[in-house]
Amino acid sequence: MSTVKFPEPLIFGLDIGTRSIVGTVGYKENNKFQVIAMSVKFHDTRSMIDGQIHDIHKVSEDITWVKNDLESQLDGRKLHDVCIAAAGRVLKTAVGIGEYEFSENTAITSEHIHSIELLGVEKAHDQIFEELTTDDEQTKFYCVGYTAIKYFLNDYEISNLEGHKGHKIRTEVLATFLPEEVVNSLYSAVELAGLYVSNLTLEPIAAIELAIPENYRLLNIALVDVGAGTSDICITKDGSIIGYGMIPSAGDELTEKLVKQYLIDFNTAERMKIATSTDEMIEYADIIGNVKQVSAKEVLSVMDSCKKEITEKIAKKIIELNGGEAISAVFVVGGGGKISGFTELLADNLKLPTERVALRGKEVMNDVFFHIEKQQKDSLYVTPIGICINYFEQKNDFIFVNVNDERIKLFNTDKLTIFDAAVQYGLSKEAIFPRRGDDINFKINGKSRIVRGYDGEAAVITCNGFVVGMNAKIVANDRIKIEESTKGECAKIMLGSLPEYSGTLTFQVNGKQIVCPKFALVNDTPQSESYEICDGDDIIMQNYYTVEQLFTFMDIEPVFSVEINQMAADLDDKIYDNFVVTWNDKKFEQTDKKVKVSDDYRKNHIKESEPENVTVEEVKAKTDVTMEEEEIILPIRDMDVVVNGQTIHMSGKSKYYFVDIFDYIDFDLKKVHGTRLITNIDGHRAAFIEELHDEATVDVYWEK
Repeated sequence: MSTVKFPEPLIFGLDIGTRSIVGTVGYKENNKFQVIAMSVKFHDTRSMIDGQIHDIHKVSEDITWVKNDLESQLDGRKLHDVCIAAAGRVLKTAVGIGEYEFSENTAITSEHIHSIELLGVEKAHDQIFEELTTDDEQTKFYCVGYTAIKYFLNDYEISNLEGHKGHKIRTEVLATFLPEEVVNSLYSAVELAGLYVSNLTLEPIAAIELAIPENYRLLNIALVDVGAGTSDICITKDGSIIGYGMIPSAGDELTEKLVKQYLIDFNTAERMKIATSTDEMIEYADIIGNVKQVSAKEVLSVMDSCKKEITEKIAKKIIELNGGEAISAVFVVGGGGKISGFTELLADNLKLPTERVALRGKEVMNDVFFHIEKQQKDSLYVTPIGICINYFEQKNDFIFVNVNDERIKLFNTDKLTIFDAAVQYGLSKEAIFPRRGDDINFKINGKSRIVRGYDGEAAVITCNGFVVGMNAKIVANDRIKIEESTKGECAKIMLGSLPEYSGTLTFQVNGKQIVCPKFALVNDTPQSESYEICDGDDIIMQNYYTVEQLFTFMDIEPVFSVEINQMAADLDDKIYDNFVVTWNDKKFEQTDKKVKVSDDYRKNHIKESEPENVTVEEVKAKTDVTMEEEEIILPIRDMDVVVNGQTIHMSGKSKYYFVDIFDYIDFDLKKVHGTRLITNIDGHRAAFIEELHDEATVDVYWEK
């Protein structure tokens, strides 16, 4: 009967790095992680560059080598399942701005806040795509984390929006994405080695599992993993990871500095770099074959400028990821951070006391035990062991949910919400908030004004048949339905509802008080209060009437002689509030003067019983009239004039005036058909009472 040497389950973790693959096997017992096997394989080709697999088959061969080596350490026990991590250097981070403007002052809820955060994530996602090359445009990205850096209410920064009232909200969101191709290449390399991925995490998260315990994460702390090709950064605050970042500068740059200085190969330079922490004098052979010695102090001084440059970049990135604010402390892991003076320079660049920037290695492994001979606890192993420990914190790598009958794959952060599913589903920003109908923008007396459209209905979200909000938590296989928000009715406003339109104008007309409503010119055309304002209209409110408009309002024919405040006026002269308007609606003035009628007139037009003397009114439309003192003959005559290009024949009067043409043409003066009535005789502007001459050229029309 055989006995099992190690308890179940054995956790196998792989740290697939740029320069090497580190395999770790262990198990958990009494909340302590027991490391029972470790193996390291350095890449002998450029099969990986900056954390991205370039040669899947070569990386798979290296994984197989590590797997076989570990199995030999485990007395032949076979390994099948493996935990892996995606490198922090392949993460893409961007800041997106999400904002929304309400049609009226609105109380801000958590749903509003989550919605603008989603908008910010979408904007950040768009930025990532804008930076892609043509070959990468089809790449899919998974949102693996986001945090709101700032909130704004009515354009003023505020720490917490919820409960406040406002008409505009905005947030700046730091969002991090993992390219799908990175995940796919990792899975492919592992599966070719005959292994199954039981858990996938991110390298910064794996490092945090060990370097920053849960109870520390309430603090605003940065973790920096200084590797070979890159320095990966992770920020914690208020119990959560709020941001990830990377700079493409790390330990290899220090090594390359030594290569150039001492004319040596890369491996020799790497050995010299490591030796600075243990030896006072370092012996090396250059590529010529010369064997030399140099002090560790001198080697460190060669790397000083490069160390300074790297720490400056790291400090700048930390501040950026932390929303522009200072950090409380920094934990450093990885081989690159072990170089003498590195943490001190980083503290100086962050303006922190040196004791607040520290290497994390042996002191964070109190709950880790090595059952391997001569294996010591070191900051180099924080990430590999963290990958194994993360298995117990997060049992799945990706989960699937159903959104509107579409299967969606999500990176499992163990804190997934409807929000995350909506982002991965590609929910558009128009589908989040109630969509407002089209606005109307117009001008009133030269000033711009806007009337908002009406709000539509909010999106309706259900999860497994229950109505939920955007921040409801989700688990694998949840069925989510999102009914997109609707668009409200377009804005509508009548001219008469404008405050400027209210009020009246009062005129004194022939001794009577006439009250007239104000009216407006819309795009130079007179409009009444029932006019519906359109987008782009230019409205001018009139505080006067013209003489012609007054006639139109009073529904009377224009007359010959009009006075405004006892001064002669034309049809387009303006009448303001309380002006006095007078006219005589007779074509000839009244007179009591008697005239002597000629014998011919009496014979043809007046009965014998009528008196010899009659008034002017009695004979004004007749023929010759003889005055008592002097004789004036007013014979009836015909006249031809050209009106708007057509000849008309006028007859029956001794004199003809401009106004008489309306007896011969079809022209309705009671209705306004333009902005101004044009009245011309022979090309000059004419009043209604101007006398016509034979063959005169007359123009009369409404100017548009």
